[in-house]
Amino acid sequence: MPQVSLPEFLAALPRRGALLGFDLGTRTIGVAACDVSWRIATPVTTVRRTKFGADAKVLQALIDERGAVGLVLGLPVEMDGSQGSRCQSTRAFAQNFLALRDLPLVLWDERLSTAAVERFLVGEADLSRAKRAQVVDRAAAAYILQGALDALARLARSDDDTPDF
Repeated sequence: MPQVSLPEFLAALPRRGALLGFDLGTRTIGVAACDVSWRIATPVTTVRRTKFGADAKVLQALIDERGAVGLVLGLPVEMDGSQGSRCQSTRAFAQNFLALRDLPLVLWDERLSTAAVERFLVGEADLSRAKRAQVVDRAAAAYILQGALDALARLARSDDDTPDF
């Protein structure tokens, strides 16, 4: 399945099943997962990047382990809305990954996700620099996935004909 829009993503998903979120960096891939009801994203792990084939094997094992039915991949859009070389690289990664694994995949604008997570880890969690470095990628993946989950919930409610009591 190709990269799709959010409404197409929702339509392609089964009613229940875990989703995985990826924060694709140049050296690491942060991974998060959500519950089967698509309510809460949780940081899972950080994958140290090597070569695409090895990275893909690790991600596919996580998909199998979690029973994931769809993927949310952070798209590093520039602050002005433009899409530079990092977006191109992310799209290429998505296309190559989908050639190996046919799952619904949506690209999610990740602007400021790492910065927001860093602010939280410094302010609220009061983590040291070393501890932040260990968790920031997977926490950013959870932030990205949670944003997509919230948007999916809004989209599902707007498509629902029944009133919300």
